[in-house]
Amino acid sequence: MKKEDKAVILAEVTEKLKKANGVYLTEFSGLTVEQVSNLRNQFRKAGIEYKVVKNTLIKKALKEAKLSDKLVSGLKNTTALALSYDDPIAPAKIIKQFSGEVDKLKFKMASIEGTVFESSRLNEIAGMAGRVENIAKAIGVVNQVIVRVPSSMNAVIRSLMQAVNEVAKKQNAAA
Repeated sequence: MKKEDKAVILAEVTEKLKKANGVYLTEFSGLTVEQVSNLRNQFRKAGIEYKVVKNTLIKKALKEAKLSDKLVSGLKNTTALALSYDDPIAPAKIIKQFSGEVDKLKFKMASIEGTVFESSRLNEIAGMAGRVENIAKAIGVVNQVIVRVPSSMNAVIRSLMQAVNEVAKKQNAAA
């Protein structure tokens, strides 16, 4: 690979790492092309970017994105990045489900909003409530509040709840 090409990839990966609220490192050795395509499709449907990058470039990008002290230890063997910009828990759910079906995919580690999770904690991460679940809980709380609010405020709260509900529906449809 030419030096210019590496510089372009480095800049691109660095920018993506800075924007992502969930960064997952996976090992994909032994996966067939069909299995990798299936995994990419699942990630794409959830709005997650899945990218294979050389460990040396990832290491440099992590350093430039000021994440180097957190994830460098996971850069062994083949590495692919799963980058989430919207729901930092969604990649864990997909990785857990997929690795249950195809044992060749290995979860190495993740950084979720600055907190590092080792490979042994995949089940814990996948069990956390994601963005959609949290919106649903919030809507449930708002519904309970409406019952206790004077009728003059019900219309305002209902309108707010409907707006939040519509946003959640559009997000689900996009995923």
